[in-house]
Parts: sequence; structure tokens; C-alpha cells
Amino acid sequence: MSRGQEVLMAVPSVGETRMLEGETTTKQFNLLRWFSLASLLIIASVAISLGVISTRFVVDESIERDAMLSAQFIQAIADVQVRYAELPPDMPMSEYLDPRRDILQPAVTQQVLKVSRKEFLDHISNLPDVLLANIYAQDRVIIWSTNPELIGKSDSDNFFLEEAFRLKRRVASSHYKVSDRKIEQKFLRMPEDLFIENYIPLLDGAGNVMSMIEIYKEPMDLIARIQRGYVVIWLTAGIGGGLIYFSLYWIVRRASVLLASQQKQLIANETFVTLGEMSSSVAHSLRNPLAVIRSSAELALELAGKPATKNINDIIDQVDRMSKWVRDLLITSRPLSGESETVDPAAAIRDTLYAFEHQLKRSKVEVELTAESAPAVISQRVLLSQVLNSLLANAIEAMPEGGRLGVKIEQDGTKKWLHMTIHDSGKGMSRQQEMMAFKPFYTTKQGGLGVGLVMVKRIMERFGGKVSLVSREQKGTSVCLSFRIAEGGSYGTQHIDCRG
Repeated sequence: MSRGQEVLMAVPSVGETRMLEGETTTKQFNLLRWFSLASLLIIASVAISLGVISTRFVVDESIERDAMLSAQFIQAIADVQVRYAELPPDMPMSEYLDPRRDILQPAVTQQVLKVSRKEFLDHISNLPDVLLANIYAQDRVIIWSTNPELIGKSDSDNFFLEEAFRLKRRVASSHYKVSDRKIEQKFLRMPEDLFIENYIPLLDGAGNVMSMIEIYKEPMDLIARIQRGYVVIWLTAGIGGGLIYFSLYWIVRRASVLLASQQKQLIANETFVTLGEMSSSVAHSLRNPLAVIRSSAELALELAGKPATKNINDIIDQVDRMSKWVRDLLITSRPLSGESETVDPAAAIRDTLYAFEHQLKRSKVEVELTAESAPAVISQRVLLSQVLNSLLANAIEAMPEGGRLGVKIEQDGTKKWLHMTIHDSGKGMSRQQEMMAFKPFYTTKQGGLGVGLVMVKRIMERFGGKVSLVSREQKGTSVCLSFRIAEGGSYGTQHIDCRG
């Protein structure tokens, strides 16, 4: 393993802190996980609370509306009955409901009182959806009921009844279960679901409560509307809460991915800067001694005899190889500069192939160049030549016994990107080697430095391009360079798959 690889492996990953006195590790805070859990709980709590409040509001308003309509209807029946029976207009119907007060009505015959009272009570008993109807006198005694067993009984421990007498206005409540403790809840037909209890006071001319009408109803239409309201409210709360949750989750997920990418890029940049500074320092320190060694070896070659010639040539070859390493290190560590310009990629690859012509023939490598069209791309001539030189050198080294080198240039469907694919039929890479290909100082070549593909990636990204690599053992390697086309002035950012 090279020194550069050791330095890379020593760099801690994001969210981990290596301590010298042990393997203490601090895990990275998972923003997306905690947000998804916390937001789910909060949004679910809010949605459920809103659903409960809304359903309670719907029930209360529906009951209040039903109670108001029932009170108005009964009051209208009482007024009509007074006029129909030709009773004294200054005496409301509430004065005639208690049979015990008939003797206090000398101006009205007993027969008229009984007939008027009977007709009014018939109207009450035939109200729609009525489970039970009771009429209380001022002393809280039931003077009439649709259940004859309740007539004459007293209910002095009834909160809603006392509240209606005290406030002199209607009081309504809803129930789902019949109470055995309430003596008046002796229904002739048991309710199936929700039922409503209404207390409707009937006043005399002075505004005093003379009698109280208690009506138990099971309004089927009202219950059906309430249930439909439940469905609409809970469905709306669920859909609304879900939309809010997934919208926020999507936003935070994108932010989390972007943050992780930026952290990874920051660490990579810091690592590369550190390695670049180290490489530059080492390269500058080695360049002058290597030059002195080579000069001395060339001088010794002129003076030495044949027995020492081979050893001196070996020294010169090794010095040249190390000098190439020094040049590669200096190029890689140097910051990229210069403005972008339009470059003809077809001309660039032809020039590079021409420069490698003798090496290709010597290595028995056949070249196949395919270019459907080659519009100008955004890059820089000198840097693009470095990219192509590095890739062709790698391809030739991967085919020591000869092979085929294919270069294909084509546009994508959007006419905004141009792809140049360089494929060799060499020995290829394993899956692990393919994943590590763009790591600084990682190499599979004997005596390689591992900065060629790193330089290629930096140059391509410098001008808004992309590079990808696909390799299979014994089947060769394909490197795809994706350039932004210079024409049109507007460049897309769609996903590009260069494997084809």
C-alpha cells in the first residue's frame, strides 16, 4: 500500500472522531431520521386534535340546530292550538297543560281544556324520530308522557332539567348509551346509536316557566349527516397531514442529501489539499536531486566501460520514471486555472491518437473511431489534451499483448450534452477496483502513482462536465466523458448514463 493510500485511510469519515487513546467513536446525528419521527408525531398529533375538535364542533352545532328547530316547532304548535281552540289570547298553552290547574281556569270549560290539551299532546307524541316525550310541571312532576308508566313520577335530581328551569331557555345534550340512573329514560324503543335529549320550556305571560317539555329523539337523517361529516373531517385531516408530512420530509431529505454531499465534498477537498501540499513539497524536494543524479549518470555513461553501462542505464531509466512521478504530482497538486473555451472534441481526439500513433503500433492496438457528430464543447484545449493523454496511456497499458481501442462520440437526445466513450479490450478491473478508481493515489499498476484518473475527474468537473467508468474483469474498461455543448448558451443537467 502506498503512502498516499495510508494517508487517505487515516482520514476519519464524516461524523466519526478518532481518539488516540482508543477507538472512541461519535456517531453522526441523523437529521432525516429524527425529523421524520418528530414531524410524524407532531403532525399526527395536530391532525388528530383538529379531527377531534372538528367532529365535536359538528356534533354540538348539529344538536344545537336540531334543538332550536324543535323548540320553534313546538312553540308554533302551542300558539296555533290557542288560536284554533279559541282560548283566551292572553293565556298561552303552557297554562293548560297541567290537569291539576284546571280548576284555576273558570273562563274555559273543562271540555274545551281537555280537547285542546289532547290535540296539543297528540302533536307532541307524533313528532318525527321521537323515542320518548315527557312534560314536567313546575314541581318537577311528570304530568304527561308517551310512556304512561312515568306519569306522576318526580325527577328532582336532573341537572339538565334544573338548568332549563333556571335559564328559562332550551337545553340540549347528546348520548350514546342509555343511563339506568335516569328514571325518565324508559324508552319504548331502544336507540341504536346517538340520541338527543331536548328540554324546551313553555312560559306564561309573565315569563315564568309553567311547564317543561322533554323530548328524546333519534334523528336518523341528522345522524347520517354527522357520520358523513366524520368521514369528510377525518379524511381531510389524514390527507392534509400526510401531504404536509411528505412535503416537509421531501424538503428535509433533499437538504440532508445536499448537506451530506457538501460534507463529503468538503472532506474530499480538504484531503486533496493536504495531499497536494504534501505531494508538491515532496516533488519539489526530489526534482533537483533527480536532475543531479541523471546528469551524473549520463556523465558516467560516457566514461564507463561496457560492464557498467547496463547498470548506469538502469539508473537513468529509474530516474526518468521518478521524474515522471514528480511531474504528475506537480500537475495534480496545481490548482486549475484559465477560462473555459470552445473545443472541437473530434479534433482533440484525432490529435491525441496521432501523438500515440507509434506507441499504438508498437503495442499492436487497433483503433476504431466513431463520431456521429462533434459540435464544439465547453472545455480548455490544453487540459482536454491532458485528459485524453492520460486515458489513452491507461488504455494502452491495460493491453500489453495488443487489443482493440474504441472511441465513440455522440450527442444525447437533448442536444445539450456530448459523450465521448473510450473503450479498451484489456484485462479490466474488479468491482472493488472500479469503485476505487477515482480515489487519489489508488492504483493497480506496477509502479503507478494513482493520480491520472483523479486529474481527469477534476478537469472534467472544472468545466461542468462529468466522467464515469465501467469495467469488467477480462472484458475491458469503458470511460465516458460527458461535455456540455457550447451551442445555444443553455445547458441541461439531466442524468446521463454512459454505459451503453
